[in-house]
Amino acid sequence: MPRYRLLIEYDGGPFVGWQRQANGPSVQAALEDAIFAMTGERTAVFGAGRTDAGVHALGQVAHVDLDKEITAHRLREGLNHHLRPAPVVVLNADRAADDFHARFNAVKRHYLYRILNRHSPPALDRGRVWHVPGPLDAGVMHEAAQVLVGYHDFTTFRAAQCQAKSPLKTLDAIAVSRRADEIAITVSARSFLHHQVRSIAGSLKLVGEGKWTAEDLLAALQARDRAACGPVAPPQGLYLTRVDY
Repeated sequence: MPRYRLLIEYDGGPFVGWQRQANGPSVQAALEDAIFAMTGERTAVFGAGRTDAGVHALGQVAHVDLDKEITAHRLREGLNHHLRPAPVVVLNADRAADDFHARFNAVKRHYLYRILNRHSPPALDRGRVWHVPGPLDAGVMHEAAQVLVGYHDFTTFRAAQCQAKSPLKTLDAIAVSRRADEIAITVSARSFLHHQVRSIAGSLKLVGEGKWTAEDLLAALQARDRAACGPVAPPQGLYLTRVDY
């Protein structure tokens, strides 16, 4: 039974998230339905990250087992044909080792959070950025964010419904930068808690507005209390950009 690795891009707006659910369309279900339409096989697709409703991906990785051998080119082209008109695209398909697992073999995940920081709302990027009309200081946000780097108890930045066994995580890197009207928050870690990146982005917004200092952000982290978190940033600004193996 050959195993294939897929590199996937999608707009999370129309979906209830990556994972198949009974309450609406999911990215996983769209891929599994496309595989069935192409091959006649009902098989599970396993993703590297279970993105939430409204969250996008530029580099989601998944694997799937098929009963029959198929060329990677034909698999990619066939899936893209059957995925239309859903905003999901297979960028690449490769034959994978039999023991490859998209989720459990991942050693690092990279996310991007986009903030459009201008008075006027987005036209072209509507549903793909968080619009913050008031001024934000990206430099101060970046400096403050460095207190989050390292191994910490991230309970403050963890959703109440998070299913992770422990709130202890290592944040490898975080950076905040501005280009024209857009602020980009990039984060890298082996794994993340539920809503961790969006919670961090919302708290950094308070720093950028001058309502919090770096010391306030550190105090929130050390509180290990969800109530100490700033507002959770909306999902439409978040992107899974890359998964390392």
